[in-house]
Amino acid sequence: MDTIHVVLADDHTLLRAGLIALLGSIPGVAVIGEAGDGVEALALLAERRPDVLLSDISMPRLNGLELTQRVTQDWPATRVIILSMHATEEYVCQALQAGASGYLLKDSGIAELGLAVRAVARGETYLSPSVSKHVIARYSQRTSSEPKGIELLTPRQREILRLIALGQSTKVIAWILGISGKTVETHRMQLMNRLDIHEIAGLVRFAMRAGLIEAE
Repeated sequence: MDTIHVVLADDHTLLRAGLIALLGSIPGVAVIGEAGDGVEALALLAERRPDVLLSDISMPRLNGLELTQRVTQDWPATRVIILSMHATEEYVCQALQAGASGYLLKDSGIAELGLAVRAVARGETYLSPSVSKHVIARYSQRTSSEPKGIELLTPRQREILRLIALGQSTKVIAWILGISGKTVETHRMQLMNRLDIHEIAGLVRFAMRAGLIEAE
């Protein structure tokens, strides 16, 4: 596997230094930038386009959840792992809903850190084992009224799905949302993979069931 490029965002200098040292000791992982808050992280992401962003949940100017939403909308190829001290349902659900691909507790060991980075880089979701099963179960119950899979989509991906179901082309979707055609295509590929639906007719049916468009 190619080297996984990581950007780290955390407002605690000593913790950031420790994480950089740990990440640097993991074979196949390279830290290509660090930021002290969410605004600095956005500038780094725009410049370096890493494979993975490892972000603290609590930061000044732009917190980890707000940063995650921006990343999943503007740079969907970059996967986000949220770092947190909290294993509560509220924090985990907020991270997943913001579009995070991973949720890692700060007391995790180096082996788990490596597992998380590699998993999200492969397009998988990683949650710390210490995030209790009932938290995940309750999150699933919360979204059970929606078609299975809709909770895996970011707000931007849901909007693109809606426009696809309405018959809009990639060029038109890019114009409506003010993003590049390449970004639209990346979102399209990811949402198809997450829903395991690979034809337009299936996406239209799914969007109807999810209430994203009205049935004719």
